[in-house]
Amino acid sequence: MSKSNTFENDLQKLTFNGTAITNYADNAASSPLTNLYVSLHTADPDEAGNQTTSEADYTGYSRVAVARTTSGWTVTANSVSPAADIVFPACTGGTNTITHMAIGTDPTGTGKILYYGTVTPEISVETGVTPNITSSTTITEE
Repeated sequence: MSKSNTFENDLQKLTFNGTAITNYADNAASSPLTNLYVSLHTADPDEAGNQTTSEADYTGYSRVAVARTTSGWTVTANSVSPAADIVFPACTGGTNTITHMAIGTDPTGTGKILYYGTVTPEISVETGVTPNITSSTTITEE
């Protein structure tokens, strides 16, 4: 089974922009998410993982909130990209090799991963390095 291209695009707009899918799903919860939280990982968090699974731990690291709107995410033709580069706090100590990123529901703690994937090229983090995910990064529904 597969999803139609129209539904794939609608699903991404619901997830990333909070746009209702007419007669199917809406964003009318009493307190819907207004941000999604991007996390960095040193290994694949895998389908069974959460936002803390292999999460980066360099000194200064924290997840980055991205608005769940069209100003935070661009959805076009079944593909999602950040509307602007996602810039993480600079490393002030320690080292990490960032191999994966995830988009989830919580600013801290276990948080549900909605999407995850590899970071190419990997990001070597050490003191003074400011990791970022560029706006050319894409998430595609297939």
